[in-house]
Amino acid sequence: MLILNLHLLQRNKSKSSWNVSSLSNPTVLLLEFCQSTRGELSTPATQTIGNALIANISNAVLALPEGDEFSQANPVEGVALVSVTGLPNNHVRVAITGTDAPPTAEVRAEAQGLVLSVTPGTETDAAQEEDAIQVVVTGEQEEGYVVENATTATRTDTPIRDVPQSIQVIPRQVIEDQNANSLEEVLRNVNGGGSRGFDRGIFTDGATRANNNFRYVPNLGNVERVEVLDGPASVLYGRGGPGGVVNLTTKQPLRDPFYEIEGTIGSYDDYRGRIDLTGPLNDNESILYRLNINYENSGSFIDFVDNEEFAVFPVLGFQLGENTNLTLEGSYERQSSVFTSAVGLPTLGTIFPNPLGEVPRSRFLGEPESESNSTAFNVGYRLEHEFSEDWALRNRFRATFVDFSNRGFRADSLEANNRTVIGGAFDSRAEDELYTMQTEVLGEVQTGIVQHDLLVGLELQRSIERSRRDFPGITRSIDLFDPEYLSESEYDAIFGDFEPTAGEDYSLHTIGVYAQNLLSIGEQVKVLLGGRFNQIFQNTEGIPGFTGPTTFITGSEYIEDSAFSPRVGIVYQPIEPVSLYTSWSRSFEPQTGIDREGNPFVPITGEQFEVGVKTEFLDGRLAANLAAYQITRQNDFLPDPVDPDNFSIQTGEQRSRGIEFDVVGEPLPGLRLIAGYAYTDSIITEGTPDVEGNQRDNVPEHQANLWAVYEIQSGALEGLGLGAGLFFVGDRPGDSQNTFTLPSYLLTNAVVYYRRDRWRVQLNVDNLFDVTYYTEPRGIGVLVGEPLTIRGTVAVTF
Repeated sequence: MLILNLHLLQRNKSKSSWNVSSLSNPTVLLLEFCQSTRGELSTPATQTIGNALIANISNAVLALPEGDEFSQANPVEGVALVSVTGLPNNHVRVAITGTDAPPTAEVRAEAQGLVLSVTPGTETDAAQEEDAIQVVVTGEQEEGYVVENATTATRTDTPIRDVPQSIQVIPRQVIEDQNANSLEEVLRNVNGGGSRGFDRGIFTDGATRANNNFRYVPNLGNVERVEVLDGPASVLYGRGGPGGVVNLTTKQPLRDPFYEIEGTIGSYDDYRGRIDLTGPLNDNESILYRLNINYENSGSFIDFVDNEEFAVFPVLGFQLGENTNLTLEGSYERQSSVFTSAVGLPTLGTIFPNPLGEVPRSRFLGEPESESNSTAFNVGYRLEHEFSEDWALRNRFRATFVDFSNRGFRADSLEANNRTVIGGAFDSRAEDELYTMQTEVLGEVQTGIVQHDLLVGLELQRSIERSRRDFPGITRSIDLFDPEYLSESEYDAIFGDFEPTAGEDYSLHTIGVYAQNLLSIGEQVKVLLGGRFNQIFQNTEGIPGFTGPTTFITGSEYIEDSAFSPRVGIVYQPIEPVSLYTSWSRSFEPQTGIDREGNPFVPITGEQFEVGVKTEFLDGRLAANLAAYQITRQNDFLPDPVDPDNFSIQTGEQRSRGIEFDVVGEPLPGLRLIAGYAYTDSIITEGTPDVEGNQRDNVPEHQANLWAVYEIQSGALEGLGLGAGLFFVGDRPGDSQNTFTLPSYLLTNAVVYYRRDRWRVQLNVDNLFDVTYYTEPRGIGVLVGEPLTIRGTVAVTF
C-alpha cells in the first residue's frame, strides 16, 4: 500500500513533509509548501489523460526549496510516476501515471482534510485493494488576492462564480500589504464601501457581532479575511440591513506549530504589537489551539486625542471523533479614547471660508479629560458533525457582553461671531448583552441531472440593552482659534459621580427559521432559492423616577411582529469563465430604541433587484464582476428635525440605484491588484418636506479604488515588494437637507517591504501627498481625515 500525505501550510511559516511510503519499504522526502486560502479545501477536479490521472487542487500554492515541481518514479508496482506541480492562479496539480493503464480515483472528505484514494490501473483494470494510493491534503492556506470560494453568501463554501449576488473578499494578504488597522480601512478596497448607500450588518464567522457597532468597534487582530455581500441577506442573517453583510472570518487553530510576533511604530506616537500562536496541545493532534494578542497605544493628529486598545482571542479545537469537531472560542477587547462627539469641526473654516481664518485640522473642541471606554467579552462554541459524505449538522452558540461609557462636552453650535463654540455636558453608560444560537443541517441530494445543495436552519437570539444618561445642565464655550480648556479639578467638579436622570431598557427576542436550496442544473445553470421566517418580540421600558430631558417613556412599550424574507437567484454560465446572473431579495431588520415622543422603532425592511456578470481572464488569474442594482428601504432613520443630536425619526422610504465594477487578481507573477468603481444614486423618496427628494447624506455618486503590489520573484532582490494605491471619494451631501456638500478627495497610499526567510520588514505611507479631506458629517460640521501618516513594521515567524 502506498500512502502520500500532502500537508499544505502557510508560506514562510512552518515546515511540513511529503511522505511517500509503502508498508514494506518506507521513504520520507522533506518539502515545504503552502496553500493560498483558508483551510477549507475544494474537492479536486480529476481527469484522465492517456495513462495519467490528473487531480487539480484549487486555492493552493506549492513552495518548494527549488523550482515548482516534485516527482518520484516507480513508488509502487503499477505506478510509473507521481508528480506534484505548482501552477498559476493558486493551483496545485497532482499527476499519477500508471505503468500499463491509468489509475482510478475516489475523493472523500475526512477529519484531516481531503483524501484522494488512487488504485493503480492494469490492462484488465483488476488492481488489488492493497495497492491503493492515498493523497491526504490538510492544513491552512495562505491567501493571495484571488479567492475562488466564499461562505457569506450561502453559509456554505460556494464558488463565487456560482453566487447570483455581488460578493467581494478582502483576504489577509491585502490587509497585511496595506497594514490596515480598522474595518473602514479594509472596506476602502470594496467598491462603494460595501454598503450601496445603506447601513451594513457586521458579523463574525456568520454570527451577529453586537447590538450596537458604535459601542463595539471591530478589532482586526484575529481576522483572517473580510467577506462583503452586497445587498439584503436577511434570508440567512436575519438582522442584516439592505446595504449588505460584512462578515469577519477569524483565524482558526492549525495542526502545525506557528508563532508570529509583529511590532509597528508610526506617526503621532502610534505603537502596536501583535502575537499569533497556534499548534497542537497533544501528541495525536486532536486538540489544537490558537491565541492572538493585540495591543495599541496611539496618539492622533488631533490635539489631546489618543487611543489605547488591548485584545485577546483564544480558540481551542477538539477532534471528538473521525467526523465530529468542537471549537471553543472567546475574546476580551478593551478600548479607551476620548469623547468622540467633539472631534468634528464646524463647516465654517473648513469646507467654507471663515472670515477669521482657517481652522487647524488638529483643533479639538472637547475637553482633554473627556473619555470614551468600552469593554467587550465574547464566549461561544461551534459543533460540527458529518453523518455521511452528503449530510452534516452544525450548531453554534455565541454570547457577547459590552460595557460602554461616554462623558464630556459636545460641540453643539457655532455662535454668530464665527469663533465661539457652545457645547453641553453629557454623561452616559450602557450595557449590552447578545445571545445567539444557530443550528443548521446541510445536505446534498441528486435528482436526475439536478444536484441540490440544501441548508435548513433555526436561529434563536436574545438582545438586551440598558442605557442610562445624565445631563449635568452645564454648557461651556470654547474659542475656535484660541481654545482654553478646563483643568482636571474643574472638569471633575462638573461631572462628579454618575447620577443618571434618563434611561431605558430594551429587549428583543428573535426566532428565525430559514431554508436554502442551491440547484445545479447540468453544467451551466444554477438556481438559488431561499426563505426565512422571522418572529420578533420587542419590549422597551422606561425607568421610573427619571426626569431627564430625553426621558419620554416611563412605562412599557411592547411590539410583536413577523416577516418572511425570500431570495431568488439564477446563474447561467454559457462558457466556463463567464457567469450571468440575476437575483431578487428582501431584508427585515428589527430595531431597538424610541423616538422623541416615546414610540418604539419598527423594523426596517428592504428589497433589492440585481443583475450582473462575473468573469475570469488569464486562465483564472484575474476575476471581474459587473453589477447593476436597485434597493428600496422602508422605515429608515433620519435625524429628528426638532432634536437632531438626541433623536431620530423613521421617515418612510429611500431608494438607491447603482452600477458597480470590481477586479482582483494576479495577472503576472508577483503582481497583485484589487480595484473597483461604484456609481450610486441614493435619494429619499418619502420623508419630511425638508428632505423628500434629496440625495442621502454622505453617499457619493462616484467612488473608486485601485491597489497594486509587485514583489520581485527571483535574484538578489527576491522578496522585495513595492505597492501603491489610489482611493477616490466623490462629492456628497453633508446632511439630509442637502444644505452643504462634502468635497471629493483622492488619497494616495504606498508600501515597500522586504521578506526574507522568516522576517518581514515593511514601511507604509498613507495620504502620501498630505491631502486635507473630510470623511463624514460629525457634530456641528465635519470629521477631518488623517494627514500624511508613516508606519514601520517588523515581523518574525517561528
